[in-house]
Amino acid sequence: MTSEQITNTGSVSGDCGSAQARARTHVQAYVQTQARQNGSSKDGSATNGPARNDSAKGGPSGRKHGLQRCHAMLHPASLRALLPWLTSIIGIASALCLVIAWFPSTVWNTPIASSDAPAHYYFIRRLLDEGLGAALHLWPHNSFYPPLFHICAYFVIKIAALFGVQCSIYAAFNITWIIASGVIFPSGMLVLCRYFLQRWNRGNRISNRISRISQASPTSESSSVSESSSVSESSNVSNQHASSAVNRQYNATLDVTFVLQNLLGLFVPVLAVSSVCHPYGLLNAGPLIAFGFATSLLPFLIAATLRLFDEIAAREHIAKWLAITAVAGVVCLVAHPRIAFTYALILVPFIVLRLPWKLILGAFIAMCVGAVAFVALMLTSFKSDRWANPASWFHSHQPSKNLWESISFCFADGLDGFPAILFALLLIAGTVAAFVCASRRTVVRFSDSLSVAVSTVAPAFSADADALASDTAVSAPAVSPVPTSGLPAVSCSDAADVSLFESSEPSRPLRNDRLRDVIALMAAFLLVTLVYVCTVTLVGALPNIISAPWYRDENRIVTMLPLVALPLLVIGVNAFSECVSACAASASFALSASSFSAKNSVSSSSVPSLSPVSAVSSVKSVSFASNWIGPIAAFLAIAILAVSAQIVCPSRTAVRDAIIAHSSLDQSDPNEQLTEQKIIVLRKVTERTGTQATIISDPLNGSMYAETLFNANMLYPIINARTDVSSAPFGKVETAFASGDVQQVLGTVCPLTDAPKYFLTMGDQAQSLQSFPYRAQYDSFHNEELIDAYVDDGTLVKVADYSQYGQGWALYRFGCAD
Repeated sequence: MTSEQITNTGSVSGDCGSAQARARTHVQAYVQTQARQNGSSKDGSATNGPARNDSAKGGPSGRKHGLQRCHAMLHPASLRALLPWLTSIIGIASALCLVIAWFPSTVWNTPIASSDAPAHYYFIRRLLDEGLGAALHLWPHNSFYPPLFHICAYFVIKIAALFGVQCSIYAAFNITWIIASGVIFPSGMLVLCRYFLQRWNRGNRISNRISRISQASPTSESSSVSESSSVSESSNVSNQHASSAVNRQYNATLDVTFVLQNLLGLFVPVLAVSSVCHPYGLLNAGPLIAFGFATSLLPFLIAATLRLFDEIAAREHIAKWLAITAVAGVVCLVAHPRIAFTYALILVPFIVLRLPWKLILGAFIAMCVGAVAFVALMLTSFKSDRWANPASWFHSHQPSKNLWESISFCFADGLDGFPAILFALLLIAGTVAAFVCASRRTVVRFSDSLSVAVSTVAPAFSADADALASDTAVSAPAVSPVPTSGLPAVSCSDAADVSLFESSEPSRPLRNDRLRDVIALMAAFLLVTLVYVCTVTLVGALPNIISAPWYRDENRIVTMLPLVALPLLVIGVNAFSECVSACAASASFALSASSFSAKNSVSSSSVPSLSPVSAVSSVKSVSFASNWIGPIAAFLAIAILAVSAQIVCPSRTAVRDAIIAHSSLDQSDPNEQLTEQKIIVLRKVTERTGTQATIISDPLNGSMYAETLFNANMLYPIINARTDVSSAPFGKVETAFASGDVQQVLGTVCPLTDAPKYFLTMGDQAQSLQSFPYRAQYDSFHNEELIDAYVDDGTLVKVADYSQYGQGWALYRFGCAD
């Protein structure tokens, strides 16, 4: 075939797919032509012949480059750049849809009637009234509260206003929660899990680079071998073709592994929002919005910190990642400072296993300083006579689970039914597989004859990330015409980094990163399990001390479970797929070993030669066994887990039902926080007093919601009106009102503001708030005898009667001069 025929037949102006199909035939013909020309070049007759001119004019060599560019657009470079983004977008979008589908629709127009909800609504209202400057003193007594969630809700309202949309405080609250729970948290978990996957599979990328290097120069290697062994030119060409086919198949199998690993990551965002642990539980528990927002941000901080540890070990880009980690840490602390305890608990094993001893010592000194500061803050902020007796702390706390229930809850990541069992099984099996693969240098060693076969035909199973060169390189016969440099043996071992590859990654220390990650994740998981068991099962001084940083609150502690269980599950399933692939590859190699021995017997007078057809056929069979079976099995297991977790989810349904009940106005108890009658009364009160007058009432009767429902000026806009802050008028008003002294009452209430001051009665305190530890401080505000006495002496003047809505409900005005 002439160069002109090759040019016309293999034109790249056509379809890229058909060009790839034609390329194999044309390049093979070109190689055979070159072999014949090389044979004649010994006589000097064809060295500068038409072939060189054709190449200069865009012949086979130019055509080959064009086909390579076309192939690159379709396969390796573009897919490797696009696939992670594509799977990430699909996974995060799926997680967002799940969160939106779960979200209760009743809370878009009415508040969640719970303990902490009024405070969060009030903080957003205060930002709207006073601007962003109020972010540093959101409490009614002007002290600091973590403002990040409320600032985000504030911007949601302001951005909506730019488009002419009026967004209520409740809508902005819900949108911010959905974004944090359905976008930020699954994105952070995806970043964290992919960090561990990339470290685990780092060796596959090294092997892929070596394969490309060996593919780039097969001719020179084969030529040198053929010259030293005096092999015929035709045999050399055939073996070159077999080598090229092997390398192409080897790269293809690495691409398959890459694709399947990204598909595995497709379900990480879905699994992140499948557990009731987070984000759903905190929306019902209070809601604990600020802590939940910080938890959603925490995966980014953990990933940045671990990357900083990598750069410290590599002694590269330390300043860059130190700055990134510092910024992420500040953001999390602004969301909620108490998240630092979760961060420290999870990072402790990684600090011990991956940092130099001087930094380990410094980190623990910093933790000790932080612990002392926390204790000092608690001692100064909360007065108690029980500090010296830890067993008496949290005296009202009652265990909610037995030991087996609490442990099984951790291993199931808070899932229910079949998904819980499947999660626990995958977690345990994957952890065992990861530990075995990471701790043993070689799991399977083949016989000498099998090693020859493996070195002759490139194994499709991916190299171990950190196997030593002495363990991974299988020696081929000195006369083998097929290049075998960088082709690893089947193994699921993990030792130190390959010294052979130090030139590509010169700063990586020789250490077992896989084993360190597995041990650190296992330790972090066990620490979280310990704290959870201490909280929900054990009682006494030690459990109180261990769980005190989280207020011995189960709702806060369970949020840590996905942060450690999901990364451990992902790398465990990935390692388990490697073990399955290794077993499948071993079987495939064993079946083909005898065939290789028969066809390639070695003698003193001949050179072994493997036909291209048999080589490609063997590589394809091994490729399917070692690169498809394990990853596909892992992918199916994760897919079944993610889908079934959306079908069997009674815990999430129960949380949703509880939130709907808390936001419903149809209450059987008329004294609950919010009812239809109380909404009507609060609206009438605001219409009567206006939005400037100060209204005093027992906040535990639901009156505090008038602040955000109708923009009323409530003196008690939250349930926790602290009396230990000098700038707060709460304690003074409460003490004066309970005294029964007219002069003390008017002397305390009248100077509060220049606007009129009112007093509202709406029955007893709500039953749902009876767990509030300081509820007794408001008893005087619903003492009917005391109120009647103030009415009789003129301290209070009734201006509106609402007894038709509830017994004793009325609005009074203080007898001030205004």
